[in-house]
Amino acid sequence: MMKSAISGLLLAALLAVAPAEAQTKEPAVPPQNSLKLSAIIAKIEQRDQFHYISEIDWESEGYYDVVYYTSDKAKVEIKIDPVSGEPRM
Repeated sequence: MMKSAISGLLLAALLAVAPAEAQTKEPAVPPQNSLKLSAIIAKIEQRDQFHYISEIDWESEGYYDVVYYTSDKAKVEIKIDPVSGEPRM
Protein backbone atom coordinates (compact mmCIF):
# COMPACT_ATOMS: atom_id res chain seq x y z
CA MET A 1 0.00 0.00 0.00
CA MET A 2 2.80 2.41 0.90
CA LYS A 3 4.65 1.60 -2.33
CA SER A 4 1.67 2.48 -4.50
CA ALA A 5 1.16 5.76 -2.62
CA ILE A 6 4.80 6.72 -3.15
CA SER A 7 4.58 5.72 -6.82
CA GLY A 8 1.45 7.84 -7.21
CA LEU A 9 3.11 10.87 -5.61
CA LEU A 10 6.19 10.44 -7.79
CA LEU A 11 4.06 10.21 -10.92
CA ALA A 12 2.09 13.32 -9.91
CA ALA A 13 5.33 15.24 -9.30
CA LEU A 14 6.71 14.25 -12.70
CA LEU A 15 3.50 15.29 -14.45
CA ALA A 16 3.52 18.64 -12.66
CA VAL A 17 7.12 19.38 -13.72
CA ALA A 18 6.75 18.38 -17.41
CA PRO A 19 4.53 21.33 -18.47
CA ALA A 20 6.83 23.82 -16.73
CA GLU A 21 9.82 22.45 -18.60
CA ALA A 22 8.01 22.63 -21.94
CA GLN A 23 7.12 26.29 -21.34
CA THR A 24 10.75 27.30 -20.84
CA LYS A 25 11.65 26.20 -24.38
CA GLU A 26 11.88 29.23 -26.68
CA PRO A 27 9.39 29.19 -29.57
CA ALA A 28 10.69 29.13 -33.12
CA VAL A 29 10.44 32.63 -34.57
CA PRO A 30 11.42 34.25 -37.86
CA PRO A 31 15.00 35.60 -37.99
CA GLN A 32 15.80 39.23 -37.17
CA ASN A 33 16.40 40.15 -40.83
CA SER A 34 13.00 38.82 -41.99
CA LEU A 35 10.57 40.83 -44.02
CA LYS A 36 7.44 41.92 -42.21
CA LEU A 37 4.63 39.43 -42.63
CA SER A 38 2.51 42.19 -44.18
CA ALA A 39 5.15 42.63 -46.93
CA ILE A 40 5.13 38.89 -47.62
CA ILE A 41 1.33 38.89 -47.81
CA ALA A 42 1.43 41.87 -50.20
CA LYS A 43 3.77 39.91 -52.51
CA ILE A 44 1.45 36.92 -52.50
CA GLU A 45 -1.57 39.11 -53.21
CA GLN A 46 0.14 40.35 -56.40
CA ARG A 47 0.32 36.84 -57.90
CA ASP A 48 -1.74 36.05 -61.02
CA GLN A 49 -5.36 35.09 -60.31
CA PHE A 50 -4.91 35.56 -56.54
CA HIS A 51 -8.25 35.46 -54.70
CA TYR A 52 -7.64 35.03 -50.94
CA ILE A 53 -5.25 33.61 -48.33
CA SER A 54 -6.62 30.72 -46.34
CA GLU A 55 -3.73 29.99 -43.93
CA ILE A 56 -0.30 31.25 -42.92
CA ASP A 57 1.79 29.28 -40.44
CA TRP A 58 5.35 29.75 -39.25
CA GLU A 59 7.21 26.44 -39.43
CA SER A 60 10.07 25.77 -37.04
CA GLU A 61 12.20 24.69 -40.02
CA GLY A 62 12.44 28.38 -40.94
CA TYR A 63 9.73 29.28 -43.44
CA TYR A 64 6.14 30.44 -43.74
CA ASP A 65 3.70 27.81 -44.98
CA VAL A 66 1.05 29.69 -46.98
CA VAL A 67 -2.19 28.35 -48.44
CA TYR A 68 -4.14 30.56 -50.81
CA TYR A 69 -6.81 30.19 -53.47
CA THR A 70 -6.95 31.58 -56.99
CA SER A 71 -9.94 33.12 -58.74
CA ASP A 72 -10.57 29.78 -60.50
CA LYS A 73 -10.78 28.10 -57.04
CA ALA A 74 -7.41 26.34 -57.26
CA LYS A 75 -5.69 25.72 -53.92
CA VAL A 76 -2.02 26.79 -53.85
CA GLU A 77 0.37 25.75 -51.07
CA ILE A 78 3.77 27.42 -50.96
CA LYS A 79 6.68 27.69 -48.56
CA ILE A 80 7.96 31.26 -48.32
CA ASP A 81 11.46 32.25 -47.24
CA PRO A 82 11.07 34.89 -44.50
CA VAL A 83 14.13 36.92 -45.57
CA SER A 84 13.58 37.12 -49.34
CA GLY A 85 9.80 36.71 -49.42
CA GLU A 86 10.26 34.30 -52.32
CA PRO A 87 9.05 30.68 -52.57
CA ARG A 88 11.48 28.04 -51.33
CA MET A 89 12.41 25.24 -53.66
